[in-house]
Amino acid sequence: MNLPNKLSMLRIILIPVTMFFMLPVSLFGWEPSGWTEFIARNGMLIAAIVFIIASITDFLDGQIARRYNMITNLGKFLDSLADKMLVIAVLIALVAIGRISPWLLAIIVLREFMVTGIRLLASKEGVVMAAQMIGKIKTVTQMIAIIYIMFEPTIFKLVKTPGAASVHDIPWIMTVGDILFGICVIMTIISGIDYLTHNLKYFKESD
Repeated sequence: MNLPNKLSMLRIILIPVTMFFMLPVSLFGWEPSGWTEFIARNGMLIAAIVFIIASITDFLDGQIARRYNMITNLGKFLDSLADKMLVIAVLIALVAIGRISPWLLAIIVLREFMVTGIRLLASKEGVVMAAQMIGKIKTVTQMIAIIYIMFEPTIFKLVKTPGAASVHDIPWIMTVGDILFGICVIMTIISGIDYLTHNLKYFKESD
C-alpha cells in the first residue's frame, strides 16, 4: 500500500477517535461521570483538532498521489470512501447532540448513496470514477462548516460576556455556523445534480 492510500486509511482510523471526543460514553446505561464532564468541557475542541488532522490527510493524499504518480484504483476508492465516512460520522454526532437538523443530514447521506450507486454502475463497465472537482469543492465546504461548528464552544468561551451561560446566548456564533452549513448543503445538492446529469449514460446502459 502506497503512502497516499495509507493516509486515506489513517483518515478512516481517525473517525472513531473524533467521535469518541464528541459524544459521552454510554454502555447499557453506564456513563462515567468524570469522562462525561471532560467531554462537556473540552471534548469538542479535541475532536475538532483530530478532525482537522484527518481533513489535512485528504489534501495530502491527493497531492502526493498526483505529484509522484501514485494514482491507483484502490486510491480512488479509498479517498472517496474516507471522505464520506468522515463527514457523515461527524454529522451524525452533531445530530445526536442537537446541533444540526437530521433533515439536512438526510440530504447529504442520500446524495452519497446516489453517487455510490452511479459508481457501482460505472464499475460494471470497468470504470473506476475518481472524485470530480465540484465534488472536492463540496467536501471542502462541508469540512469548513463542520470545523466551525465544532469550534463554536471554544469561540463562545473566547467572546462570552457576563450573563451569557451558553452559546445560545450569543446568537451570531450559531448563525455563522448555520450559514456555513447551509452553503455546504447547497453545494451537496449542486454536486449531486451535476454528478447525476453527467453520468446518465450508465443508467441507460444498465437497462
